[in-house]
Amino acid sequence: MPDAATAPFPWTDVWGQDAAVEILRGAASDPASLSHAWLITGPPGSGRSTLAYAFAAALIARDPGDEATMRQVLARTHPDVTALRTDKVIITIAEARALVERSYFSPSAGRYRVIVVEDADRMVERTSNVLLKALEEPPERTVWILCAPSEADLLPTIRSRVRSLRLREPDVDDVARLIAHRTGVDDATAEQAARHAQRHIGMAQRLATDAAARRRRDTTLRAVLRVRGVGDAVTVAGEIVQAATEDAKALTVERDAAERAALLRAVGLAEGQAVPPALRTQFSALEDDQKKRATRSLRDGIDRVLTDLQSLFRDVVMLQYGRGDELINRELTDDLRALAAAWDVPRTLRVLDHLAETRESLERNVAPTLALESLLVTVTSGRTP
Repeated sequence: MPDAATAPFPWTDVWGQDAAVEILRGAASDPASLSHAWLITGPPGSGRSTLAYAFAAALIARDPGDEATMRQVLARTHPDVTALRTDKVIITIAEARALVERSYFSPSAGRYRVIVVEDADRMVERTSNVLLKALEEPPERTVWILCAPSEADLLPTIRSRVRSLRLREPDVDDVARLIAHRTGVDDATAEQAARHAQRHIGMAQRLATDAAARRRRDTTLRAVLRVRGVGDAVTVAGEIVQAATEDAKALTVERDAAERAALLRAVGLAEGQAVPPALRTQFSALEDDQKKRATRSLRDGIDRVLTDLQSLFRDVVMLQYGRGDELINRELTDDLRALAAAWDVPRTLRVLDHLAETRESLERNVAPTLALESLLVTVTSGRTP
């Protein structure tokens, strides 16, 4: 893996994806190898969006030495890059239409106009169909870059119109070195964060720099290991949802307040001043967007808990098969060995299957507390409710 300090700009922050970088560098420098639409896929934390914006910077820059333009693109402030990253559950048709409209503008300063969709997997079928025509017949100097966990997350009609690039999942050691380099934390903390995050770069960085997040994760896993009956299952499920709710609020409250303050300034109102009827629609729209973002943030928080629990019971299976050298949660080895000895493999696999079903239930908007209670009843009983 190249050293971030010596990697060519604008690819400096792209770690462990040498093959993908080589392909995209070639495409940016040779129009004959450039496709009009790309799909970058890879597991969460593999660096999809980082690579997408590096590619956009290389495409828009006038030449390889045009570092000022590249930095502007990476900062998302260049007029020729349009980015969509949603904090809501889905990308709306209105957002997709705005992107398509923007894609038909000629570049204003750079070589290409680039449209980056970071969460392309959050488009429902009707929204995806809005993009089809733009992907089929794009302007000559417009390039689309879609990002998603896998090709299967997009409609076949979308997949057939893009060039796919699959990223490799970085090793724990790769992620640990990156986190240590970026944050300055000690090697042990970086390694633990990379391992607990299961190589998800963004989550590893948060764990490495946020002691409260590390404590919440440890507390949750230990609480689940202590579940011994239905009463415990109900209590722990409530605690998990409460912790995820508080975490979601911590991530969104500051941004919500800043957005409301900006809107107040834009319409000439002071904080606490009554909103005139003519402006209430704008404030209602803002509040609606913030509620949708809060819902997404809570769902993402619960999903991170499920990912951590999945790592826990994955470790139990590894121990049951004699693979104790590959544990994610090494700090809990004694508890995990006790569980591996007490359970048989089918029981552990039932828990892992129920974890997957819980994820699906949450996507169908089942109440998080009920979904987690059901999961923890399986943990304590070995049976699916």
